[in-house]
Amino acid sequence: MRQRCVERPRFPVIALPWLLVVMLSVGGWQHRVHAASHMIDLTYSFDETTLVWPSNPPFQRDGSARGGTVDEAWYATGQVALSEHAGTHMDAPIHFAQGQVGIDGIPVERLMGPAVVIDVRGSAAKEADYRLSLADLHRWESQYGTIPPGSLVMMLTGWGAHWKHRERYFGSATPDVPTTLHFPGFSEEAARFLTAERHIAGVGVDTPSIDYGPSQDFVVHRIVNGAGLYGLENVARLDELPPSGATLIALPMKIAGGSGAPVRILGIVPE
Repeated sequence: MRQRCVERPRFPVIALPWLLVVMLSVGGWQHRVHAASHMIDLTYSFDETTLVWPSNPPFQRDGSARGGTVDEAWYATGQVALSEHAGTHMDAPIHFAQGQVGIDGIPVERLMGPAVVIDVRGSAAKEADYRLSLADLHRWESQYGTIPPGSLVMMLTGWGAHWKHRERYFGSATPDVPTTLHFPGFSEEAARFLTAERHIAGVGVDTPSIDYGPSQDFVVHRIVNGAGLYGLENVARLDELPPSGATLIALPMKIAGGSGAPVRILGIVPE
């Protein structure tokens, strides 16, 4: 009789009476997530008020139904339509790089990694068009060590405080006009350093774009996507993550060939 072969899980889970340790192997690094942790949802809910990039269609909800069926059982259903780049979402590598993979082609092991949170709130408060610099990255590394491979580098600007105010969030009295926008983003130099020297998994920001508001060439998108990496935009509650030590899991809707998708981002923060 042939013995059935059972494949071992890739990420072993070790259960102890007082501790649960999950070993995540991503891009050559190992990170432990303890039971003594709490989770933060870094995603804005989607509804008719969800902010979208200028010229993109708004979130739409049609055909919603709630109530009893013929046998009086409760039943709820609905239909929604939205842009691939609405609300909290992930930009796939193909977004600004021809020949790169769509959202469904991103390897799942690249959708999680150590969180590197670069706090530039002070600079962004003084200059709406602030761009995260090499000096900001070197300052972080001088305090917390080299940015590890496979990291998700998050730019904390404080812009999340404006989420419910479209004009403030886009930094313009005419937020439907792309040439009038003002908000922080990554610099070209920082993007090149992170992709070429630190081999990260992706970048993210609590603003509408990883490029700063006035950008018309979207060079940061082109660098990040051209390296086969993704971007996370409109990330919520970044201020609740520590600068180092947390783990991020970013799971996008699996749209075949999608240039982007709504994403649920979870932060796991050790106590």
